[in-house]
Amino acid sequence: MENFFFLVGLSFTLVHEMHAVKCQEWTIFPLLSKLSEKRGYFVFISIHIPLYLLLFWGLYGQNGLNQNLIIGLDIFFIIHVFLHVLFLKHPKNQFNSVFSWIIILGAGVAGLIDIIV
Repeated sequence: MENFFFLVGLSFTLVHEMHAVKCQEWTIFPLLSKLSEKRGYFVFISIHIPLYLLLFWGLYGQNGLNQNLIIGLDIFFIIHVFLHVLFLKHPKNQFNSVFSWIIILGAGVAGLIDIIV
């Protein structure tokens, strides 16, 4: 299957975004962290609607998969791991379980494998 590891990385990333709601990831972001919990949740969730639309449109809106976007997302999956390491000591960071890190690292490893293969 073409782009199998990309699809694995994308799956991990989408699960991570679901998990990010539980972990209140918006409280880590500089602008969103200033909002109330209710408003931060609303904005965080709402932002994902156009992001997912652009993501899926960019991937599948043309003839076949957009290989350039796939490579860019693979790179993002890898960088995303380092961003979580960078914010590891943030006082509001709730991504501290083994499950959280399996999801985060799973996306990064899959992205790296997709680039190599």
